[in-house]
Amino acid sequence: MKDKIILIGDGAVGSSYAFALTLMGIGRELGIIDVNFNKAEGDAMDLSDALSFTAPKSIYAANYEDCKDATIVAITAGLPQKEGETRLQLVDKNVKIIKDIVERVVSTGFNGIFLIASNPVDIMTYATWKFSGFNANRVIGTGTALDSSRFRKEIAEVANVDPRSVQAYILGEHGDSEFPLWSHANIGGVPIDEYVRLNYINEHDLLNTFENVRDAAYKIIDRKGATFYGIAAAMAKITQAILNDENSIYSVSAYLRGEFGHDDIYIGVPAIINSNGIRKVLEIPLTDTEQERMDESVKTIKEITKKSLK
Repeated sequence: MKDKIILIGDGAVGSSYAFALTLMGIGRELGIIDVNFNKAEGDAMDLSDALSFTAPKSIYAANYEDCKDATIVAITAGLPQKEGETRLQLVDKNVKIIKDIVERVVSTGFNGIFLIASNPVDIMTYATWKFSGFNANRVIGTGTALDSSRFRKEIAEVANVDPRSVQAYILGEHGDSEFPLWSHANIGGVPIDEYVRLNYINEHDLLNTFENVRDAAYKIIDRKGATFYGIAAAMAKITQAILNDENSIYSVSAYLRGEFGHDDIYIGVPAIINSNGIRKVLEIPLTDTEQERMDESVKTIKEITKKSLK
């Protein structure tokens, strides 16, 4: 069925994603798979109660056989990041979970697009690609889509403008080695350095925005135990771009084939998303410093990936 989404993992992120899909009227069918079937069934019932306020959609607790004709299988399953734990420290635990899930999905004959949000997302997306045998364009991770959204929000607060008027990306690992793409950031089309020169914003305040972005997850986890609303919204928008064949650009975990001087890795980079998955990675020119940061981020991810997928 066209516009059929199967969600695997009905925890905080998964249920928030399902709620976002429902409120935004994305998809016409949503099946929820979870080890706790009663939880999936209860959420499906609860979400269905909102349909008269949103848009028609069939929502139900699903099983793996339901994946066979899905357009998108979204995976949020896995152990969450704990207080004081980095995303990369999750890798050994979650690779085993992802392997089991992906093999069960593929065995049904599923031939759609995988959307991965489980952390560490760059490595889990690479693992999904490996375990599935799919074309890399049909395996997408949420990457730095959320980080880029946080970056735009932080810049917008300093500039006192609508975040939607800011264009700025975070690239690299969805984690501690990510970096800001200052060289291409702009507000309303005005380059960020020009915005500073015109005294529209304070340079010191602006430079602090990236630190807030990088540490946002740790701060949220410290206060409420997990982050889920922001990533759920990012997942919903990527899903919408796929289902509507939008050719929208998001900074996602995409497979590199020589772009930015690297290959055989999934990492957060701007990419065009449509009904085929990743249509194209946008190889934005980097400054020397930005290229060094990209190289460092690639090295970090590759070292962990190599160990975890032996």
